[in-house]
Amino acid sequence: QVQLVESGGGLVQAGGSLRLSCAASGRTFSSLAIGWFRQAPGKEREFVAAINWSASSTDYADSMKGRFTISRDNTKNTVYLQMNSLKPEDTAVYFCAATVSGWSWVRRRIGMGYGYWGQGTQVTVSS
Repeated sequence: QVQLVESGGGLVQAGGSLRLSCAASGRTFSSLAIGWFRQAPGKEREFVAAINWSASSTDYADSMKGRFTISRDNTKNTVYLQMNSLKPEDTAVYFCAATVSGWSWVRRRIGMGYGYWGQGTQVTVSS
């Protein structure tokens, strides 16, 4: 079992920054790929970014490239999502998820197959 807890969400003005954290406990964290997804009211869940177990590979949704950075610290069992130049359309609940699947599968950018999910953290960007 893996338990994931997100933190760092909040209210920020457009153009501002936030850093989300995803703290993991349970199964060996360093063996897991971690993804961030988000869901806005009335919209489907959307892939944001992912990182493999060693941090040697990362993947971003096109609309996040250049603005968001995913990283991890396996000594702290934590994955981070640094979000810069935030826009009102970034408003959503952000979830982190963990998977044992290989990187080729993670690159499909879908939530199915991520076996572990956090409870989410709200990010609100005001205009």
